[in-house]
Formats: sequence, C-alpha cells, structure tokens
Amino acid sequence: MSDIQLGIYPLHYEQVTDMAFLWQQVYPNMQRNYYWSDDYTPEYYIAQAQAGFIAVTDIYQGMELLLPEIQFSYALLHYDNLHTSRKVKKLLDRGVELTVTSDIDSVCEKIRSYHKNCWLTPAYQSTLNATKNVEADFQMLAAYIEEEEEMVAGEVGYIIGESYTSLSGLSSRQKRFRNYGTAQLVLLAHFLHEHGIDFWNLGQSYMPYKFALGAVQYEREAFLKAWFKHTR
Repeated sequence: MSDIQLGIYPLHYEQVTDMAFLWQQVYPNMQRNYYWSDDYTPEYYIAQAQAGFIAVTDIYQGMELLLPEIQFSYALLHYDNLHTSRKVKKLLDRGVELTVTSDIDSVCEKIRSYHKNCWLTPAYQSTLNATKNVEADFQMLAAYIEEEEEMVAGEVGYIIGESYTSLSGLSSRQKRFRNYGTAQLVLLAHFLHEHGIDFWNLGQSYMPYKFALGAVQYEREAFLKAWFKHTR
C-alpha cells in the first residue's frame, strides 16, 4: 500500500453524502486519504464524520481549511482487549475520577495550550459546538481528569450511533501526573461500554499508546464495514 498523497482534492457536501460516489471514487482509492473543504457548517461536519472521515485543519494561502481524512488504517478498541497496567490500576484504586460532559470548551482550550500549532482551532471548535442538536445520533463529548485543581488529562470526540471517535487530547508532561493520560482512556472505555457505545475509533494507527491500551489495527475496507454496522 502506498502512503503517497497524490494531490488534495475538494470534497463537497453533495459528494460526502453520496454513498455511491464514496464507494466508487473515494473509499477504493488507496493512494489518497486527505480531501479539503471550506465548509464549516455543522451539517457538513456531521456528514463527513458519518461517512468515516476524521477532519483536521490546515492553512492554505491564508485560508483555514477543513481536511477530512479517510485514513488508510484505523486503531479500534474492543473492550475485551482493554489492557490496564498495574500503575494505572493503582491510580484507579486511589479513586481517580473521570468527568464526562457535552461542554467541550474547557477541554478544547486546554488542548490548544498543550499542543503547538494545534489543528483544533477556535473555528473548528465553533463548528463542533454548532453540531449540538442538529442530528439526534451525533453528540459531542469531552472527558477529563482533574488533580490539584488542574486538568491533567482529557480529550474530545463524538458519538455517532453506537460508535465513539476520538479527535484530540492531552496528558500532562509533569512527572507527578504520569499515567493519568492512560487512566483517562481506561476510565473512558468503561464509561463508553456502560453506555452501550460498542465501537471506539481511536483514529490513526501509528501511535504505540493505542496498541498498549489494546487497540487493533483495521485497514480501511475492514474499518468501513465495521463503521457502518455501528453507525447506521
């Protein structure tokens, strides 16, 4: 499989909602993963997410664009495979708690302060907020852990049907908060499982921490079959 991106092409609302077009022109093309759009409406954002894309942002000629990505492979977590290390178990035994909320703003702002040149921009955040109540089966979610009155780990993502997709997150670099990022993921896995969200899409499959957590790599075709089973 080639990882070469042969140009980035526009992806309009009419295309991202046309399943025949996607299955004939987009999904089978394993030399292309990124597309672009200047459509920041919640309707477009939800449509590309429902189609299995995960969008980030970038600047081109002074314009901030959405870059919906249909990835070559995805990391998916099945709860039976969830691994909880001894160090994380100690944190959980101490009573570390996870807060889960639909109010994403504080976590988004913390993520921006944590990551240099963060793609989760204020415009992107505004679009995420605008998705509220647009479609019944699409819901934004933020999850975080606070210690010593500080957010030390957290993430934002969205629920579609029986699926949850992680977008971006943070984990404190301070030594005394080591393993809190993994604890946040473990606690979120328990939360999702308890609430009937049986499909956790962790996105890009090249990050070792995802596999340490128990994730399995799915190539695009296998991912899409599983994706539509849990989102339709």
